[in-house]
This record gives sequence, structure tokens and C-alpha cells, in this order.
Amino acid sequence: MRGEEDSEGMLYSCAMSRLARIRHRVRQFTAALRRHEPVLEAALRAHLNPEGARLFRRMQPSEQAHAWGVCGRLEAAGMRDLDLLAAALLHDAGKSLRPLSLAERVVIVLGRRFVPRRAADWSRGEPHGWRGAFVAARRHPEWGAELAQAAGASARTVDLIRRHQEPAPGDELLKALQAADNEL
Repeated sequence: MRGEEDSEGMLYSCAMSRLARIRHRVRQFTAALRRHEPVLEAALRAHLNPEGARLFRRMQPSEQAHAWGVCGRLEAAGMRDLDLLAAALLHDAGKSLRPLSLAERVVIVLGRRFVPRRAADWSRGEPHGWRGAFVAARRHPEWGAELAQAAGASARTVDLIRRHQEPAPGDELLKALQAADNEL
């Protein structure tokens, strides 16, 4: 009897987790469709040097809104580390080298969900042709780190950007960035 209750609880928990992921993706999709208010230059310069602000402006409006939201979540959680907040604003800057359309983003999410091995294979190589979106999705942290370094970001900011999609054991700033990024 107890085993059946445990199994039912696990099934319910698993279903709720899947439902939460689906809701998260639907929110991301609808957010990408919305018109985004531009981030005020004065607010941006409170976190980035002029070159970093220019790099931020190279991102698509939906990416800018996402990055500003990540930064806002961190600040609302009491995070004041300047390197972390700069990384929040620039963590997806690498996508400016190979912008992703909304359709490509959907294909990436579906590919990773339903054919993960193939999606991983498609993400290798150069960002050209139909596989380019998969390559950009995988390599944008590396590209963003290089762009941020060229824009004069601190070594810690560059490191956070480079590793923002990697496991973060023991690195509380990286965990905070990832948590805020995954909430939006």
C-alpha cells in the first residue's frame, strides 16, 4: 500500500515538473513575440562601461529584455556584485554573432527535447546552413565571453558569461546567474 502511494507521488511530481517546463517554454515564446521597451541608457551605464553598453545594444530586443530581466531578478534577490550584474546583461551577447529567429529557437528546444543526441551532433562545426542555429545556441557563451573581454569587461564577468550554461558546483555567483536566467 505504501509503495503505491510513493509511486503515485513520484508520478505526480514528474508530471508537475514537465508541466512547469512546458509553462516556462510557453512564457519564453510569448515574451519573444512581445514588443519590448528599450532599456534606458542611464540604467544600462550603471552596470556596463560604454563598450559593454554598445555590445548590449547589438543584441536583439527580445535578448535585451531577457538580459535586463535576469539582471533585475538578481538585484531583487539582493545581489550587488558588479561583475555578476554585468554578466547578467551580457550573458547572451554571443547570440549577436548569429542571431536566432523565433522559429529556430523553437526547433532548438524541440530538437534538444526529442532527439538530444542528434541535436548535440548538429551543434558541432561552424554556424552555417540549417545547423547554424544549433551551433550558435551551443557556442554563444564562448562567443559572448570573447566579445565581453574585447569590450573591457572584468575577467570575472567574462568567466561567468563563458560558463553560464555549464554546471556550477561551488560557484555561488554562477548558480545565481543560472537560476535567474532559467526563471525567465
